[in-house]
Amino acid sequence: MGLLTDPGVGRGKVVKLLITHHDKVCALSYIAGVLWFASLAHDNFNAGTYFSENALLPGLVKGDYEERLVAREYLKELTDEAIRHPDSIPYSWLLAKFGQLNLETYTHNFTVHYPLIPGTKYTGKNVYAILRAPRSASTEALVLSTPYRPPKSTEATTMPSVALMLSLAKFFRWQKYWAKDIIFLVTEHEQLGVQAWLEAYHRTSCGHPGVLEHGDMMGRAGAIQAAVNLELHAEKIGYVDVKVEGLNGQLPNLDLVNLIHRMCAKEGVKHTFKNRVTVEENKKFADDFKEWSYAFRTLMAMVSTQATGVPNGNHGLFLRFGIDAVTIEGFPKTDKGSSSDFYQMGRVLEGVFRSLNNLLERFHQSYFFYLQPATDRYISIGMYMPCLGLLCAGLFIKAFALWLKIFEEQKKERDENRIEQFPDQSKVQEISPESQKQSTDKSDDKISETTDSEVTANKQNEVDHELIVIPVGVVFLVAHVFGTAALFAADVYSVVGRELIGLSTDLSVFAGYLCYSLVLLPLPAFDRVVGQQFKSCSLLNIAALLELATLLLAVGMHNFSLSFILATLYVPVALSVSPTKKGRLVNITQRIMWLLLHPLSLLMLTVFTFSAYTFPEEPSDMLVLRTFEASCEALLFAVVDNLIYGNWLFSVAVAALLPVWLLFWVVLHTSANIVQVKTKM
Repeated sequence: MGLLTDPGVGRGKVVKLLITHHDKVCALSYIAGVLWFASLAHDNFNAGTYFSENALLPGLVKGDYEERLVAREYLKELTDEAIRHPDSIPYSWLLAKFGQLNLETYTHNFTVHYPLIPGTKYTGKNVYAILRAPRSASTEALVLSTPYRPPKSTEATTMPSVALMLSLAKFFRWQKYWAKDIIFLVTEHEQLGVQAWLEAYHRTSCGHPGVLEHGDMMGRAGAIQAAVNLELHAEKIGYVDVKVEGLNGQLPNLDLVNLIHRMCAKEGVKHTFKNRVTVEENKKFADDFKEWSYAFRTLMAMVSTQATGVPNGNHGLFLRFGIDAVTIEGFPKTDKGSSSDFYQMGRVLEGVFRSLNNLLERFHQSYFFYLQPATDRYISIGMYMPCLGLLCAGLFIKAFALWLKIFEEQKKERDENRIEQFPDQSKVQEISPESQKQSTDKSDDKISETTDSEVTANKQNEVDHELIVIPVGVVFLVAHVFGTAALFAADVYSVVGRELIGLSTDLSVFAGYLCYSLVLLPLPAFDRVVGQQFKSCSLLNIAALLELATLLLAVGMHNFSLSFILATLYVPVALSVSPTKKGRLVNITQRIMWLLLHPLSLLMLTVFTFSAYTFPEEPSDMLVLRTFEASCEALLFAVVDNLIYGNWLFSVAVAALLPVWLLFWVVLHTSANIVQVKTKM
């Protein structure tokens, strides 16, 4: 604050240099941040993974699991049972199998009221069994979960996961070393079932009130410390992929991730991260650049997944409750080479749960904030956060430079006013003592009048300075009111589009937000006051720059990937925005670029890029149609995830990013000149 209130600000050489060359400094800071992040994929700038919690290591001993024949028998029976239940979970069969193992078996019912269609609801039921630890008083627990997908499901089957879970339950039942309860959970409706079960287990609600009725739970175990979600799509597994990204970009403790990879390596199971093997396992690289490129693509795959805030597995919903969890997804064997079956996978899970059983406290030793360019490499928060800091530094620097320019212009005004009141006299005339006395008296009167005029001028400047804030504050408030209104408008758009026009729900929501965005575009036309005063325009630009930088840093503390992507896209254009007059071509180019960065436009561009990459053979017209349909669905899913799970990606985009976009949009339509001091003739 001293820099903002110091009356001598703007007079130093460094400050003047910053005012003159701040654009170059901002550009250099942005380039340095991008290059820093790109270099982190190289092995010289990241580190190898290791165990911080030594209590996990005893689980790496030789396993005893020998129940693969039992798992195969369970799979055969479940396949036959699924034929009789083509679109639902076989509750009776699961309850009977868990009951035969003498486990505490329960069902859990839940109801989902679809938030955008009043009166529409869906019901579901979960099945879970509890293995009580013989060496403790049920104070702590572990969870092994799997989603059940009936034959009519469009997703890949998970019946092998259920079969392996039952065989593990039978094996674990006779072991005497368990110090924690083990919960075997089979969920329905994918993530809805997990969310309802977790809310019922913890007696809380996370989403919008009245959307998800989690129901009551008849049986509970201890406080859950860790969870493993299992999704095997076949008995013969070619490789398993370890998924870590959770809700709102949360990540499990790195020790748990390392434990999964270490156990897979120990049992000879091929394991990947983002479906990509390590650089050492991929022998096709001949130089360092190809190795860096491969690791960088893996890193960007994690960044793009984490930025969405959508869990890529059921494990992602456990993280909100302080439960570290991962998903192990096994893919069928499709190429030559060795494969893994129930025997290897059973031993992997046995080792994982034996290691977790040895924990004396919750995970806390290793990292919770990290990025992974490979299965055995990681980037800590201390290495990647400076990248975001460099990207945002340019916004703060430009805001400070604009603030200094305001004071510089005020200083020029005061200097010009003094020159008018005390003009230089080139000629000095000789005068008599009487004339000199009269002149002295007149000078005193003039000085007195001048002093009064200076006081009046200073008061007027203070009033003008106060008046500058009023139009800026009005625009700032109006922009955020529009953003907040858009946050709660999805229900209205859905009802209006469906009831009055007959559109589908996804199309109604998309059309509503599209019309809302078009209505906001003429907002600068209603702000003539800001558009005519340089100081007001500069102050509005400063507010927009500071809010964008603060938003990026605040989001980056929780979801770095989302903040980094937004900073990479928004910062260059935001730095080019200026409150002064620009050339016609430059002005049009800036407005087009800023329109492309509108949250809705950014959604469509992202979907179009993904569609073009995924379906390169599609013709242009079909690609555009596919992009439009996918954009409607993506926006609807974002709204629904916000209401059910509490995913705040939609909230950030509408209530925080949209107002900032509107502020810059107003600045882009200002046409103020740098203050020109008017001299009196």
